[in-house]
Amino acid sequence: MAPEILGLLLIGVMLLAIFVGFPISFTLIFLGFVFGYIGFGQVVFYLMTFQFYSVMMEQTLAAVPLFIFMGIMMEQAGLMERLFSSVQLMLSRVRGSLFVAVLFVSTIFAAATGIVGASVTILGIMAAKTMNRSNYDVRLASGTITAGGTLGILIPPSIMLVVMGPVMEIPVTDLFSAAIIPGIMLALIYTAYSLIRCWLNPSLGPVLPESERPKNMAEVWKEFLLGLIPPSALVFSALGSIMFGLATPTEGAACGAVGALLLSAAYRKLNWERLFNALIKTLEITALIMVLVAASNFFGAVFSRLGTPTMLTEFLLDLEVNRYVVLLMVMALIFLLGWPLEWVPIVLIIVPILIPLIDQLQFNLTWFAILVAVNLQTAWLSPPVALSAYFLKGVVPEWDLKDIYFGMMQFMVLQLVGLALIIIFPQLVLWLPGVIYGS
Repeated sequence: MAPEILGLLLIGVMLLAIFVGFPISFTLIFLGFVFGYIGFGQVVFYLMTFQFYSVMMEQTLAAVPLFIFMGIMMEQAGLMERLFSSVQLMLSRVRGSLFVAVLFVSTIFAAATGIVGASVTILGIMAAKTMNRSNYDVRLASGTITAGGTLGILIPPSIMLVVMGPVMEIPVTDLFSAAIIPGIMLALIYTAYSLIRCWLNPSLGPVLPESERPKNMAEVWKEFLLGLIPPSALVFSALGSIMFGLATPTEGAACGAVGALLLSAAYRKLNWERLFNALIKTLEITALIMVLVAASNFFGAVFSRLGTPTMLTEFLLDLEVNRYVVLLMVMALIFLLGWPLEWVPIVLIIVPILIPLIDQLQFNLTWFAILVAVNLQTAWLSPPVALSAYFLKGVVPEWDLKDIYFGMMQFMVLQLVGLALIIIFPQLVLWLPGVIYGS
């Protein structure tokens, strides 16, 4: 059997094994060994050693546990509840004020944590009861919560972008700066959609009852500033130091982690039990990601050595269709894979396979990386496998899963609109990196 065909068989067996439910990391290592040995013999053992060693020596990946720890400590500090409550009261006379509060808080929280599951869960706990009490539309409410929560996959310092940088050989600083405008754009699209719906149909998001409106706006502003300034200052100092070259991603993440620890202590939310739980959670998430990074690096190296990426690239180029048609085919593939798979295997396995094709089509890799990120964010809202729905259902059991699905699908369409805008106007991604780092 030709090595290229063996590579296609390798991908097929890998997807089948993952869909069946085998652990991804061990599946990749085992299949890499078996197919690598069949394809090119004992060299596969040296290839694995080299790939695992190169991952362990990648300094940028040291930022992953630090950003995870920072996010978990910010979550434990309870700042988001204070911010949500104050925004809700400030906009008490506005239709759909709770939708705006959810999306505003989720944007800040996305920058603070970068963990979708945590964002959706916290937003659901904070907002659902108030929305139910205020007779808000369940579908629109669930859509804003799940869509706002998924911003954590895109808005820096996103864990996915930290991992994607070394995989695509792009500076993480470029990815961080490139993701800011698309992230804010999506948040604004969500907010505009929610407010327009409430303007057309006031029953979707009624104003707060007179009894729940604030009596002292000075106190509300104080709560707002106390909830907004500390987390924003921490995130922007860590992110700014990275983006403007004052610190490497690892150094910036370390400063953010220490800052989150101090902030949690300042708000009297820090004790030994919480610190221990945060460290254990960080260890668990980091081990999961790092082992998968190493395994997928080895798997990708075997796949590349078999020559299948080159064969696929030549096949697609020989189709003689417009390069944007090929790009849409690639985006459709990633979108479909995003239903059953999380972002980790897609970024670590599928994206490296596609890089030679994207290079041949002469697309900007930074722009393509953000397209992948927005696409995967869309997949988080795509029924029936969308994990965001199950996170929300877990904390708001009284909401029907069907209503959550319908709510999510509205915002999935909005994300596809955002994806189309980024494809049509690449400067939405490339302008800010060009301003900061030059052409």
